[in-house]
Amino acid sequence: MEHTYRLVIACPDKVGIVARVSNFISEYKGWLTEASYHSERDSGFFFMRNEILANSLTIGLREFQSAFAKIAEEYQMEWFVADSTVRKKVVILASHASHCLADILYRWHSEELHCDIAAVIANHDNLRGMVEWHNIPFHHVPVEPGKKQGHFTRVEALLDQYQAETVVLARYMQILPPHLCERYAGNMINIHHSFLPSFVGANPYYQAYDRGVKLIGATCHYVTQNLDQGPIIEQDVERVNHRHNKEDLVRLGRDVEKIVLARGLRYHLEDRVVIHGNKTVIFD
Repeated sequence: MEHTYRLVIACPDKVGIVARVSNFISEYKGWLTEASYHSERDSGFFFMRNEILANSLTIGLREFQSAFAKIAEEYQMEWFVADSTVRKKVVILASHASHCLADILYRWHSEELHCDIAAVIANHDNLRGMVEWHNIPFHHVPVEPGKKQGHFTRVEALLDQYQAETVVLARYMQILPPHLCERYAGNMINIHHSFLPSFVGANPYYQAYDRGVKLIGATCHYVTQNLDQGPIIEQDVERVNHRHNKEDLVRLGRDVEKIVLARGLRYHLEDRVVIHGNKTVIFD
């Protein structure tokens, strides 16, 4: 993996942004390995993601950030620079379903996902063996009837303990309290087993079956206080027909869920997602 710096920008659109940023990088001998831009005419906003070969620059990361801050102020930019070699700390929340968690662990183990999985927290204990086989700490935090707040307090304490930067809800199946959603805004990723905005909430495949849909899907999105309504990162679908029963829809849907969550998480880890309001720009 090449060592790069990822410069990600969102700002009001105006003439000269690309030229100014490109000239700045060129001034310090920066070699662009990837450059992506998008202008959104409806909102009048401009988005940019550049990857710069780290060893091509004549200055270090801190000097780069300090020097670029002047341009950022001039253009009213929301921006950051990330070092591609610094792995984000990920904590996964799960329930009893294994398919999404197993897929993430496989992709992490095979180095397809560039991150550190610090721990897995689950409200059932059946996934412990699979997680601990990967030498990842596993914490069983059950949800006792009438005592959900105690569960969330323990989960938050573990997120603090492992200094979680990204939280992945791999079919966690619990509605998190608003303050946790706000605390990890833009850094908490959920997989919803439906093609949102259709069929929100519980049992979406059964809802889809009863509606007689011809396409089922899955949605990877950031978590907000509004259930299943956060900014969408990735979606995909699978075609179905009248021959498929409810169990077929669940089986086919699980395959889509795994792929969609993996893609969404990879985009996030590689700083390819820019959130703008309740929408996202994905530089895939």
